Amino acid sequence: MKYDVQSLFNNLLKSNYALDKEIKKSISIIVDNSETQKGAMTVIATGLVYKHYHASQDVRKHQSNMEGGYSGRSFDSNYITPFLRENSFPHMAESGWLTRSLEQAMPYDRDYPGKISGKGVRQAFLDIYNATTDQQIVEPMLVCFFQKMVQKRDITNIKLTCPANLTIDATLKLIETHIETKYSSSGTARLPNIAIYAAYVCAINASKGRYEGKIIEPLNSHTASDKSSGSIGDIQINDSCGNPFEGIEIKARAIEPSMIEAIYRKIQEYSTVSRYYILTTYEDEHTRNEKIKNEVTKIRSKHGCDVVVNGVYNTLKYFLRLSDTKDFIKLYTDLMATDEALKFEHKSKWNDLCLGL
Repeated sequence: MKYDVQSLFNNLLKSNYALDKEIKKSISIIVDNSETQKGAMTVIATGLVYKHYHASQDVRKHQSNMEGGYSGRSFDSNYITPFLRENSFPHMAESGWLTRSLEQAMPYDRDYPGKISGKGVRQAFLDIYNATTDQQIVEPMLVCFFQKMVQKRDITNIKLTCPANLTIDATLKLIETHIETKYSSSGTARLPNIAIYAAYVCAINASKGRYEGKIIEPLNSHTASDKSSGSIGDIQINDSCGNPFEGIEIKARAIEPSMIEAIYRKIQEYSTVSRYYILTTYEDEHTRNEKIKNEVTKIRSKHGCDVVVNGVYNTLKYFLRLSDTKDFIKLYTDLMATDEALKFEHKSKWNDLCLGL
């Protein structure tokens, strides 16, 4: 059987529904936590959609090896996760059933032992699944679920403020405050990467010195490792021939000697790498000690690469002197707007900070 989840979604979005307020509350909890609990949200979507097409199926029996069960994971991988991805909803890489707390071979009934994290998420998850035993409310639940997902997605896609004519000091204060804010969502570690990347792009575009003729590689996915991406760092600058010229690694903790050793393993086969920055959002006095200096000296003598250990904000200050703060702020906001690792609260905080200027 062929399932057109997109058409189902389009049709149900236009519907009105009557639904018990407690079930509405449970769906709201799942949707509100969809960015941090993608697995639970995906498995809910899978159960509701499958039940829509197969009214007689007890979707609490989510594995085909259960008596009377079906393969929720296969249905998710083939139909639900692709649908979520295509509509810019939170989604797992392959399937919600890759989450350990959801893959246990027991029905999603009141006795299900999985420890689903998130405040109220476990109870809401089981309440929704047990409500699917009443076929009459499955479609209203799907309508509610889809509509709330759209509302959350559209709120998240907010227009970002882009202030102009800021001094270097004002720009640095704005960026540092934005990065150092305590957020509840994941993705915060992406912000210094975006800031440094934006500063490099602006410096390369404006430079007639070291970076003239150099090419900056696109910013890698936040979840991609250097090994899988083939990059020598979080950010990579190439020479005009496409060879690695400069690498940048960004940490949200104090620099340790082992991190310097790891740099050598990344660059030892590239004689063209002349400089490598390892930056941290920690203060500079926490980044330097004799062991680190010794490792830096070893790399210099073995390879010839100059490893620079520094703070993110000191480095930003240096690079902003090479370019225009207006260009930097514009690129920082553009990168934030399209980066999948960032959440609503990161963007909302940026706008709040800009309004306070």
